[in-house]
Amino acid sequence: MSKILVTGGAGFIGSNFVRLLLEESEHQVVNLDLLTYAGNLENLGDVEDHERYTFVRGDIVDPKAMAAVFDEHKPDIVVHFAAESHVDRSVLDATAFVQTNVVGTQVLLDQSRHHGVKRFVHVSTDEVYGSLGPWGYFTEDTPIQSNSPYSSSKAGSDLLVRAAVETHGMDCVITRCSNNYGQFQFPEKLIPLMIANALEDKPLPVYGDGKNVRDWIHVTDHCRGIKRAMEDGQKGEVYNFGGDAERENIFVVKEVLRLVGRGEDLITYVTDRPGHDRRYAMDSSKARALLGWTPTYTFESGLEQTVKWYLDNKSWWERVRSGAYQEYYEKQYGGR
Repeated sequence: MSKILVTGGAGFIGSNFVRLLLEESEHQVVNLDLLTYAGNLENLGDVEDHERYTFVRGDIVDPKAMAAVFDEHKPDIVVHFAAESHVDRSVLDATAFVQTNVVGTQVLLDQSRHHGVKRFVHVSTDEVYGSLGPWGYFTEDTPIQSNSPYSSSKAGSDLLVRAAVETHGMDCVITRCSNNYGQFQFPEKLIPLMIANALEDKPLPVYGDGKNVRDWIHVTDHCRGIKRAMEDGQKGEVYNFGGDAERENIFVVKEVLRLVGRGEDLITYVTDRPGHDRRYAMDSSKARALLGWTPTYTFESGLEQTVKWYLDNKSWWERVRSGAYQEYYEKQYGGR
């Protein structure tokens, strides 16, 4: 049994990973999160009293705060999710992305090295590879050619992790995945935004011609892949995870409308965003062969499950959209 420090564990993917560890391992889990706009402790309300779970609020950019966290909790493994991740926000102002994604990653690497962490798992994105043409797939050897401020900040953090391996001999693994969807996703992302807007009979904004292609992976499949990389990945290696589910954005939007019983008249085409990559598709054969990983959801089964979850948990996403969820921390932890 190890003690695992999960950064960004109150976010969408991080909270699903924390729950997976508590359900399918005996590890102790320390969830470190600053609780910015996308960090929501309500995502983990059902496990907050679990005997193997601890929450710590902290900023990965602050070296003193991180030194205190590592001193107190002495993690064996770090799984690093914490990041600013919304491309649109990075286009408006990239400052927070550079601070959190680049500087924060280096702070964590420094503390991990100083405290003798056995393994550092860095969770990255397929967006560092740039944009594909109409065919082909991203492999782990595809050159990094990031096109947005967000993806460039993630590419920078990837290179810092590589440097930690090559310069300091640290045991680090990098994972890169395609677009995630599933339960607890912050509703500014495509699928939950479309579900929520459709249920409220609001316009569904679609960038450009809607024909940008993404390879979709259910968050549970992604988390299982990260767990396999944490357990059996090789030092210094990169592992791609994709869902074998390339779909045009407009197809996804129309499927959401079909599943919630709304008409396509709600679709509104808007001006495309700058630097909008045309197509992503992941080659996950390395993870399949070396980690024994394979996705369990098809896009159809995963989207149906996701829409049902949002239908069944309307109060959760309504609170997120209103900002009321941010009161949860003070209510639950303010007196501790």
